[in-house]
Amino acid sequence: MAKTLSELRTSIDAVDLELLALLNRRASLAHEVGEVKRGDGSPVFRPEREAQVIHGLQSHNPGPIKGGSVAFIWREIMSACRALEAPQRVAYLGPAGTFSEEAALKFFGSSIERVLCVSIDEVFRASAAGSAAFGVVPIENSTEGVISRSLDLLLNSPLHVVGETSILVRHNLLRLSASLDNIEAIYAHPQALAQCQGWLNTHLPHVERRAASSNAEGARLAATNPAWAAIASERAGSEFGLHTASHAIQDDAFNRTRFAVVCLPQTLPVPAASGKDCVSLIVSVPNKPGAVHDLLMPLKTHGVSMTRFESRPARSGQWEYFFYIDIQGHPSQPNVAQALEELQGLCAFYKVLGAYPAGE
Repeated sequence: MAKTLSELRTSIDAVDLELLALLNRRASLAHEVGEVKRGDGSPVFRPEREAQVIHGLQSHNPGPIKGGSVAFIWREIMSACRALEAPQRVAYLGPAGTFSEEAALKFFGSSIERVLCVSIDEVFRASAAGSAAFGVVPIENSTEGVISRSLDLLLNSPLHVVGETSILVRHNLLRLSASLDNIEAIYAHPQALAQCQGWLNTHLPHVERRAASSNAEGARLAATNPAWAAIASERAGSEFGLHTASHAIQDDAFNRTRFAVVCLPQTLPVPAASGKDCVSLIVSVPNKPGAVHDLLMPLKTHGVSMTRFESRPARSGQWEYFFYIDIQGHPSQPNVAQALEELQGLCAFYKVLGAYPAGE
């Protein structure tokens, strides 16, 4: 005989109490781990350990909860447990409602102290100065390519990369009314304007497009004038009391942005191998025939896969370039270590930006 709705709710309430008891038990164990870490000077946050926990749970998940939901739930559980020791101060591009905020919460969970910054430069400064333990910065977009400012800052920053995450970007046209009529100006970050230019050219071709420091800042401005609109996330719309005049106006339905998590080495050393890792480098080579080809040979020789290769002008006035490279693996793996050693010997400039668990 099927249970009644009342009986099912009673069963759910009982399970909820069991879950709460188990969560508090887990929190107590996490607190004991924190005490041990304090004793030996280990960092509270270990991204490779959290990645291993989540991957392990996903591989043993019998369902019906989906793997992505498992990751989200356990990220929040671990975030709440970490906060019992010391909430992490995390800097990212503000104001509230940015995609950077969404990325920070996806990576760290919501039990953090939020340090909202006015620019990517300020995120780097806050993290390097110690006013934030970690920074979250955009690195590349699947539609518009690399975020040049982030790459330029990584070149000379004392910060290193300890993690990454990516989010599916959904741009919405937001304003004080739900209509597309009588819009005089649209505010958004230049990247967002570029990612939506096809839709804008079709639906609002004569409306002025104005650059903002972030999409959320554009939403804040749109909330001050009924003739203005913004391109931003639903989170930003809720934050500033805006209606969605049009949903998902980005030109690429699968538009994603990748973010790097950065910190000082004394805040968190290079994470240990998680089993699914990435190494990021910046290098330059002497300006001679075949130099770039030679640069890639150690990777091929030792069976190391390269997942990204970007060039940026060195700004020396000599037509020289820095190359930003991502490879699969971890420096603790012999083949990766040997490939990196040989690669360094070929370079005029060589800097490891970080070795960290690869994002989803």
